[in-house]
Amino acid sequence: MSDQMNVLQVDLGERSYPIRIGWDATSELVKVFEESGIRNTSPLLIVTDRNVAKLHLERIEDLLRDGGYRTGVFVAEPGEQSKSLQVLEQIVGMALESGLDRNSVFIALGGGVIGDLTGYAAASYMRGVRFVQIPTTILAHDSSVGGKVAVNHPMAKNVIGAFYQPELVLFDIKLLQSLPPRDVRSGFAEVVKHGLIWDAQFTSWCHDNAERLLSLDSAALAEAIYFGCRVKAQVVSEDEREHGLRAILNLGHTIGHAIEAVAGYGEFLHGEAIAIGMVGAALLAVRLGHPQEIHTVTKRLLERFQLPVQLPGGYDTDAIMSAMMHDKKFKDGKMVFIIPTAIGKVEINKQVSAELVRAVVEELKGES
Repeated sequence: MSDQMNVLQVDLGERSYPIRIGWDATSELVKVFEESGIRNTSPLLIVTDRNVAKLHLERIEDLLRDGGYRTGVFVAEPGEQSKSLQVLEQIVGMALESGLDRNSVFIALGGGVIGDLTGYAAASYMRGVRFVQIPTTILAHDSSVGGKVAVNHPMAKNVIGAFYQPELVLFDIKLLQSLPPRDVRSGFAEVVKHGLIWDAQFTSWCHDNAERLLSLDSAALAEAIYFGCRVKAQVVSEDEREHGLRAILNLGHTIGHAIEAVAGYGEFLHGEAIAIGMVGAALLAVRLGHPQEIHTVTKRLLERFQLPVQLPGGYDTDAIMSAMMHDKKFKDGKMVFIIPTAIGKVEINKQVSAELVRAVVEELKGES
């Protein structure tokens, strides 16, 4: 097993930070903290969820304790429901009980939900303290990079949030070996997305290596995670606050977020909803005159990763359309969609009509 550590940099001037990717990367946690100026003079707060805590919390606590760090711990319930103002308040309470001060650091140990939640708590606590991302899911290779942090409102996903960059991202490939199969499949939706928006060759590589990736082959996994993080780092470095280029990372998210909201943030995992959304974006592309191949390749690729490509017929189209109207990407009566124009290329279309989107939502119910 290779113990090589690959390091990427998110270039944001004084707020630049490294993404460290490697097998057993967390074994170097104390060394990385010391190099990053995270001292053991102020207590830290680890935020995780119940599932991750059973697998990884004790080891992370032991590593930090051996390095002279004092830690408080907050354990949330697994799932999107924990991205709420109520849980945020509980985290702040635990931070206060644990004696965290302005020099303290929050540690997000978990997947995308924990990363978003912890980041927003760090951005809010005492008007902002540092935080570190230690992703434990494949999906979080995307969400842990770029500083988008948020909690949900019952009417819309991620509308209560901020841009708040981490101090560093430490991605331990070894931690992914314990993921349940459904979470593995869900995570690859965002990996595939990076190929579809950026690199046709990587898209083909994902298709050809789907079996290795789904079986968590360490070499294939490291390559896929590195590519996805590299795309995210490049895009964020150019457009941190989504004034232009960064919006392309939202491929599939407009419909996907609406599905999550209507489903109550429970029935679909994030990657599953985004997969359906990417098929929807491909259908929109074809209706807007782009090649049929976009839909064919997108759908076939997602099916290779055993991800859903259709919307259950019982979902109410009006409810999904209403959820999209609350999305941050709905402006001036038109919907903003990331539309693939070829495999590996997309455009930002700010003039997609609601009527066209409604037709595609209905069409998604007939995909098979």
